[in-house]
Amino acid sequence: MQIKHAVALVTGANRGIGKALVNALMDAGAGKIYASARDVTTLKFVSGNTEIVPLPLDICDHARISSIAEEISDVNLLFNNAGILDAGNILDVPLEHIRRNFETNFYGTLAVCKRLAPLIEANGGGAIVNTLTLLSLASMPGFAAYNASKAAAWSMTLSLRASLSGRNIDVHNVFPGAVDTDMLDGVEIPKTKPAEVAQAIIAGVNAGQEDIFPDPMSVEVYGAWCENHKAVERQFAQM
Repeated sequence: MQIKHAVALVTGANRGIGKALVNALMDAGAGKIYASARDVTTLKFVSGNTEIVPLPLDICDHARISSIAEEISDVNLLFNNAGILDAGNILDVPLEHIRRNFETNFYGTLAVCKRLAPLIEANGGGAIVNTLTLLSLASMPGFAAYNASKAAAWSMTLSLRASLSGRNIDVHNVFPGAVDTDMLDGVEIPKTKPAEVAQAIIAGVNAGQEDIFPDPMSVEVYGAWCENHKAVERQFAQM
């Protein structure tokens, strides 16, 4: 899948990595970008040569997802970026927070994948890119609900890749480390700028990388995880 001339949908495009992805897609020569958010008035981009279409979309609204096909009938590249994070360890975090994280990060992402995969296939193929997290690989106890929902989304994406095999749709996992977004506001650790992460994601899609580690932390931790995943588990458990 090549980004140039692609027709992309980016969920959660109003801030953070999603907003940076829209800008990176424009720089890479995408033909059209559907930039989605629950409130499209929060979408603000510098105009360029790429057509940007604001798209109202809450990925937890399954009726809306079911009805979206006619509005985005030409899409061939999906960036599932929308997500939420609730803090709290597994013994203390309220069940409603766990459900909320799963409803967005797992069920919402899955619903968009299921609805758009037939569109992408009908348009000659393309790619689905799911933004996960390093915490899919090793849990940080203070983000227990988020960890679990993203780990489930990782497993789901592996199943999606297998199910779409032979249908000309590439499926990518993205595992960012700490990124300087609103989601990690107040967490005092080294963070990578969203623009740098977005550029690395675009490069990974263009290169056909199934698993994309788009920042120095993610590259380093994944290397350590491959060497000794139990050591990484113990390290993250102390964070």
